[in-house]
Amino acid sequence: MNIIPSHSSDNVTTPVLNILYCDDHIVAIDKPAGMLVHRSPIDKHETVFAVQTLRDQLGKHVYPAHRLDRPTSGVLLFSFNSTIAAQVGQQMMDKHVAKTYHALVRGFVSYSGLIDYALKYRYDKIADKHKRPQQPPQPATTLYEPLARFEVPEPVGKYQSARYSLVKLSPSTGRKHQLRRHMAHIRHPIIGDTTHGDGKQNKFAKDHFTFANLALSCTHMGLVHPVTQKWIDIQSNMHSELQRLTDALAPFQI
Repeated sequence: MNIIPSHSSDNVTTPVLNILYCDDHIVAIDKPAGMLVHRSPIDKHETVFAVQTLRDQLGKHVYPAHRLDRPTSGVLLFSFNSTIAAQVGQQMMDKHVAKTYHALVRGFVSYSGLIDYALKYRYDKIADKHKRPQQPPQPATTLYEPLARFEVPEPVGKYQSARYSLVKLSPSTGRKHQLRRHMAHIRHPIIGDTTHGDGKQNKFAKDHFTFANLALSCTHMGLVHPVTQKWIDIQSNMHSELQRLTDALAPFQI
């Protein structure tokens, strides 16, 4: 977990979250990879959550305006009251929020493109036990743009070399695991994705580059401020392990 420890209590390390933006109404943090946004029945033993950690750090209640998957790092937005959180959530539902992610994926992505592929809701037996089953596939679209390509002259599975692309992803919808599922759909799964990814490529990245994270970070969010009505842009870097991996791949860029 890419966090800065502040102090320990009962053998639990309390992280200090990096605040990217804060005013009287909203606050954005750089969520570390591996941190849950809030308590979840999926992992009852977890003790560190973004909501509680930020509340304790600021000394006031916060309300998440959206979510990031546990292994995904980057811009995570909260408000100081539930009404504003709902307003931001409505902006997202109306596709008025701009989001950018950076990811390292398998293979060479040579061109920019649009993935328009509806996604069925993926139910979790524990977390989603109260949700209505058998929902129809939901529309989902993602723009993707290649930024760099790398080729490591080492065999992986049936391939003679390990090929990667650093890509920029811009989803206009926010379906569960959308980016992970969309990139897998076009045969460029995100490195480190243990659910939708390539196990052999994940093992290669771990063995050769000691990378054991998900290579996905939310690096930008732009939205209309729910109170001032002015456009704001919030920026974050790729998480440290993903940056370290891309730095290690730099000599293999083609």
